[in-house]
Amino acid sequence: MQRFGIRPEEPDDWWEVEALYDLCFAPGREALSSYRLRDEVPPVAGLSMVVRDGEGILAGAIRFWPVHVGAADALLLGPVAVHPTHQGEGLGGFLIREGLEAGRTRGWQRVMLVGDAPYYARFGFARLDGVEMPPPTNPERVLGMELAPGAWDGLRGAVTRWDR
Repeated sequence: MQRFGIRPEEPDDWWEVEALYDLCFAPGREALSSYRLRDEVPPVAGLSMVVRDGEGILAGAIRFWPVHVGAADALLLGPVAVHPTHQGEGLGGFLIREGLEAGRTRGWQRVMLVGDAPYYARFGFARLDGVEMPPPTNPERVLGMELAPGAWDGLRGAVTRWDR
């Protein structure tokens, strides 16, 4: 199996990561409501990561963004992508697990995303009732995971842009 190296995303990685996302996702991805929460907000330093193969070529990337849910802080996971030449090698799951652990280590209590429940359930994500993403997000796809026990208990409200 080929060797890979993971490290935090650095500013010089930005455009290469954006090209990977363009390759892996449908045109118009930036029109999604989650992007309104990311506009002009930097990803969380140290949590957004890249994986490179033995030749230094970008194989995958994940980003986390700070958001508010009601009066609480949360991480918004996404996008996560793996280059088509490396899909099926477990890199996506590796990035998610490493990112979640880094968030926990840095004191974040909760993480959320908009995605497919059957895929993300294996990492511990479940549907968030009462958490409202900006429209036109399907509420069935709003998922969350606790990084600290009880972090989502009773938390309800709108997901809004980070303001600090």
